[in-house]
Amino acid sequence: MLETANWIQTFFDLSSDATFIFQADQLVVANQAGQDLIDAFDLDLDYLQELAHTAIAQQQSKADGCYDCEIMNQLPELTVPVDLPPDHTNPLRYTMVYRVLSPTDQVYALELKSRATLDRATLDRATQVAQQRMLNQYVNRAYEDERKRISQDLHDSIAQGVYSAIMGVRRLKSEQLDEPERQQVSTMIETQLDDTLREVKEMALDIRPSVLDSFGLVAAIRALAKRLTENSGVIIDVIGKADTSSLTTDVQSVLYRITQEAINNALKHANPTEITVMLVAHAHYISLEVIDNGCGFDFQAHRGFNGHSLGLMNMSERVKALNGSFMIDSAPGQGTTVTVKFPVIEINHQVNGES
Repeated sequence: MLETANWIQTFFDLSSDATFIFQADQLVVANQAGQDLIDAFDLDLDYLQELAHTAIAQQQSKADGCYDCEIMNQLPELTVPVDLPPDHTNPLRYTMVYRVLSPTDQVYALELKSRATLDRATLDRATQVAQQRMLNQYVNRAYEDERKRISQDLHDSIAQGVYSAIMGVRRLKSEQLDEPERQQVSTMIETQLDDTLREVKEMALDIRPSVLDSFGLVAAIRALAKRLTENSGVIIDVIGKADTSSLTTDVQSVLYRITQEAINNALKHANPTEITVMLVAHAHYISLEVIDNGCGFDFQAHRGFNGHSLGLMNMSERVKALNGSFMIDSAPGQGTTVTVKFPVIEINHQVNGES
């Protein structure tokens, strides 16, 4: 092991890129090229750290939603131009690569690469690849969480219901029962199968309602609102008769899932008495708003908030992947409004404001 460690140290020192590894902003190790830069320019490592932290903050400020910020907070790589020495008339030009090594241990590396060997397009692609990698991790995690939820529901509810019915059938076959007992067991089996069938239908509606394919987005949202109103007792109004026929299947599916997610989040976390869903067709875009009069929440303090199923962060990313915009407006005591907009080429009918 000691010999292997020596090989690693030798490779580390032979690298032409100056590399500095920090933990909690404290230098842990620098390779030979890094030490040479420190000696040559009396390099201030605090200056490099400040550049990296400033670049991260600027990336966050460009994000158009707090869930983008959440992604940027975990961005594994970022590139920053650096001139050394910074106040020299003819400085050497470098590109500094900020790379997260262990988020939990606050370990990161700063690498200085000569810009003579790296073009801007290459560096931009590196940052874009890092961002896309993080986004893919979020989306994949969301899908995996959804699959786990479905699997758990099948195991805990559906499978148990079917097993209970099977046990009842076995009892009818194996035991000597008088007629009243046989009727009682038969009724129990029928009731259990009816309950299980209802749960299967509810799961199917949660995954993808057939009404969405048969009658369109507005009808599917109205059916969702009716079902959730009956289950929760909270008034859920659907306003608008926007023509969604020009929207792609993917966009309609996302709008339905966001409506479902936003309503469920409100019912679980906000204790509302009323929820309004507005689907409005404009000249060049269609907008969806889900408005509740619940307790609201501190938007900035809940950047990591992630509700059941896809979660708000993943709703945002699904919208942006289809060139839409996603926004949440909330404050304590003022309710919450989730707004989504998608561009459309043509809207055939303007909104009718009836509910």
